[in-house]
Amino acid sequence: MNYTDNKVKVTVVESRCPKYKVGDVIRFVGSDLDKEHSDNVCMVAMQAIYPFIYAFRRGGNLKNGPYQCIDCGETVVFNIEVEE
Repeated sequence: MNYTDNKVKVTVVESRCPKYKVGDVIRFVGSDLDKEHSDNVCMVAMQAIYPFIYAFRRGGNLKNGPYQCIDCGETVVFNIEVEE
């Protein structure tokens, strides 16, 4: 089966959360988290933005951001892009 499975880079562009600072990066290679090249990963944030990460992986035509974590008390805003 042939299908697109891009590498994806998620970058923190704004943060009021103690778990993330501006410039933090999370990388995916296919469905795998690239642990060696990623900063902290919060599962609440991933739950909020993973549908967009999946769409980028599969070649969807989306804007790079902003995408926001749903934890309203500790807002984090992300940029998501395909990484060459």
